[in-house]
Amino acid sequence: MADNWKKKEREKKKQQSKKEKDEKKLERRDNKKDGNDLDSMIMYIDENGNFTSTPPDPSKRKEINAEDINISVPKQAPINPEDLIRKGTVSFFNTSKGYGFINDDETRERVFVHANSLTEMIQENNKVTFEIESSPKGLVAVNVKVIR
Repeated sequence: MADNWKKKEREKKKQQSKKEKDEKKLERRDNKKDGNDLDSMIMYIDENGNFTSTPPDPSKRKEINAEDINISVPKQAPINPEDLIRKGTVSFFNTSKGYGFINDDETRERVFVHANSLTEMIQENNKVTFEIESSPKGLVAVNVKVIR
């Protein structure tokens, strides 16, 4: 007898959930007219590249040649090796730790220098020539030579 009661309760729950599902379906169908249709979701791009809800004016359309579009980085001009050599002044150098900084005379930037990049020993306020290389932490001076 308890099994029949459980079956009846289960059947009531199924009927109730089906009824709720049908009500939600009808509600969605009625609310579809409130602007949730496809036309209200379409966006256009105007001649300036901005999003707009109105279609673009065909008279303002521009023709673009596919050859004019660059999708890669343009080739760089070859670098002259003399342009890589810079002049500067040693602003700080710690001989015990083996590193310091050079102030570039041209760009006024501080460039890190390590003792491994020296061709001869340097001291603070020395005038030097050096080359710049990029490292993961920034610019680094290499091939540092004292100007005599």
